[in-house]
Amino acid sequence: MHSRTMALGNQIRRLRIQGGYTQQELADRLHVTKAMISAYEQDKRAPSYTKLIELALLFNVSTDYLLGVSTGSSLDLSGLTKDEQLAVISLVQTMK
Repeated sequence: MHSRTMALGNQIRRLRIQGGYTQQELADRLHVTKAMISAYEQDKRAPSYTKLIELALLFNVSTDYLLGVSTGSSLDLSGLTKDEQLAVISLVQTMK
């Protein structure tokens, strides 16, 4: 498999563990089997585009991040005022 695809399984596993999900809990959220989650994490199967998007939304990361194309994660600032968005961005920059 391509090296970018190889990173996908590791990303899914890492994000699942960070999110506090078991393989079964993640499977239930995505409406797939536990065996499918295991196959994703072992890079034996790749999620469909739809499941990839669902994973990105669930873990609040971009699909590029999941695929190893980018190293940054995303942060949804929708619903915040412009001033609140700027405050969050400033806080993130301060923490770096």
